[in-house]
Amino acid sequence: MSLYQQRGVSAQKEEVHAAVSQLDHGLFEHAFCKVYPDYLSGSDDHVNIMHADGAGTKSILAYLYWRETGDLSVWKGIAQDAVVMNLDDLLCVGIYDNIVFNSTIDRNKHLIPGEVLEAIINGTSELFDELKGYGVNIHYLGGETADVGDVVRTIAVNGTMTSRWPKNRLLTNEKIAPGDVIVGLSSFGKASYEHEYNSGIGSNGLTSARHDFFAAQYGEKYPESFDPALPSQVVYIGEHKLTDEVLIPGFTVNAGKLVLSPTRTFAPVIKNVLTTMFESIHGMIHCSGGGQTKCLKYLPSPMKVIKDNLFTPPPVFDLIEKSSGATPKEMFQVFNMGCRLEIYTDAEAADRIISIAEGFGIEARIIGRVEHSDQKNLDIHYKGEIYNFIA
Repeated sequence: MSLYQQRGVSAQKEEVHAAVSQLDHGLFEHAFCKVYPDYLSGSDDHVNIMHADGAGTKSILAYLYWRETGDLSVWKGIAQDAVVMNLDDLLCVGIYDNIVFNSTIDRNKHLIPGEVLEAIINGTSELFDELKGYGVNIHYLGGETADVGDVVRTIAVNGTMTSRWPKNRLLTNEKIAPGDVIVGLSSFGKASYEHEYNSGIGSNGLTSARHDFFAAQYGEKYPESFDPALPSQVVYIGEHKLTDEVLIPGFTVNAGKLVLSPTRTFAPVIKNVLTTMFESIHGMIHCSGGGQTKCLKYLPSPMKVIKDNLFTPPPVFDLIEKSSGATPKEMFQVFNMGCRLEIYTDAEAADRIISIAEGFGIEARIIGRVEHSDQKNLDIHYKGEIYNFIA
């Protein structure tokens, strides 16, 4: 059993998928988000989409960092994580504008004061103001903030996004087919609309990253930051302190801020892509839960995905791999490994997409291709090895 499983989490979320297997899959079974008829107005030309996600256990790391340093700014990053994990999922079905957002924040009032709530709520509004400058309009309609200390040990930050969208401007992944190339957008570096270096970690795999990377002293000092039922051998088993300096080529950052890098949104890039070359986009995958294997869940039919030109994983993933002892195959199943958005298209369009992304300071490249196969499967080429995954 992997360390990830011992900590009570699953990168593939098998039990969750089983629990919802009998629910309506919506109009397009392979779309990245569920798409439903326009129940709100009854238009045959529009659809309704509602999506929920959040910052996950990254909020616990923010709690540790804030308690240790007093730095409230990390909570704005958590606000961004909760927004982007919704927004970038919606991008994958073609939605990039006129979205409404409701937040859901559950806290233990004894540990999370009002100043933290204020930092999260204001951080959400500030992010929306920034995105408006790129033509991505998200309307903040409030939400629910609950004091539920009997349920939540520290804080959980989540949200819901809703949109009414033209049916003929949807991406449903039905067009993904053998012969496609895959353009990958890097999750790391510093985009033109970011204020500091982004490690690329996103908001997935943070349970593993937190416990494998950081030292036992945090478990001793903050027992509220983990499940007391966990075996001691999987709790904060790393060597790093939150304030340890980490040298990244061209940047200096401490270990806590490295792992707390806010999840990058690709909305400014994708709005440009979809408004200028919509017909050339066959599908999109947000490499969130399930990491580089996420694509297997959304392939429309049996085919083989080959990723043989991924980015060299940025330093944060090397550090986590060394701390955890995880195999490369496990790392690819849990983390995005430096590539968090995949665009399936033709070779000619790929060059235009890469140029658009690079115009925003985001590294992009053709990371792979799609071939014929009698089953849904994936090959990842890495350091001379080929790791195969089957749907």
